[in-house]
Amino acid sequence: MAMRRQTAVLTALLSPVTLFLGVFFLLPLLIIAVFSFLTPGLYGGVEWAFYPWNYGRIFGWADGIMEIYEPIYLQIMARSLGFAAMTVVLCLLLCYPVAFWVSRLPARWRLLFLFLITLPFFSSLIVRLYAWLLILKPSGLLNTVLLGIGVISEPLEILYTPAAVVLGMVYVMVPFMFLPLFSSIDNLDRALVEASMDLGATRFQTFIKVILPQTLPGILGGAVIVFIPSVGNFIVPDVLGGAKGLMIGNLVEQQFLSARNWPFGSALSMIVMAVVLTVLLTSITFAKRKGGQNA
Repeated sequence: MAMRRQTAVLTALLSPVTLFLGVFFLLPLLIIAVFSFLTPGLYGGVEWAFYPWNYGRIFGWADGIMEIYEPIYLQIMARSLGFAAMTVVLCLLLCYPVAFWVSRLPARWRLLFLFLITLPFFSSLIVRLYAWLLILKPSGLLNTVLLGIGVISEPLEILYTPAAVVLGMVYVMVPFMFLPLFSSIDNLDRALVEASMDLGATRFQTFIKVILPQTLPGILGGAVIVFIPSVGNFIVPDVLGGAKGLMIGNLVEQQFLSARNWPFGSALSMIVMAVVLTVLLTSITFAKRKGGQNA
């Protein structure tokens, strides 16, 4: 009787969430998947006829008449993956030592720094990116300061370059990397670290054998949380990257809004979704394997 009651309560609690995800996530995803195999409409929209060339245009089996294979799409996908990977690495390098430092602070100072980390969420992303636009442009703050102190003799061309895109994404994604890292580092068993040092291990050996395995869940969680939105990001490349920083998210946006080729945009979206699912499944498998080894 109690088991049935628990099942009924669990069903009642999960039903709204399940219904919400089904209507606003799975159903749109199913529509996009169907659209990716349909014929583009002459003036936008779709025609209900099977059309495999949307994917062929990307991967190389286009018919050569209506659709032509263009390797630029795979190049943009590779660029997106590269930018996302660089964002993960730079965010990790920035946040890992800072998270250790913050975890050692007194409680009141720790709360202050956690608040400062989350402070960017209280302002609009567009406003913050346009602030970077003013900082990085040739006549902006960065070049003005560097020219004024004599570090450079002519303005640096940073804006509308891949470097500006990666810089902008790192700026946006730092809080998403910091919070999982801080959580794992804050729960670090300091006694094991002290025991390792007392038994004669070097700092490097202690880090590799004791600290890194304990903080690995935070590293993995932060990497996934940063990588997935970075791959499909289109706001940062649009504002800071220009043509040189075009990413797959910008391409999807162009196909739906400017070119009005919904099936091709849907095909690109499904490829992004496949990349996201691959990253998620890989991270889950890796976490389970590491968890089994540690157990």
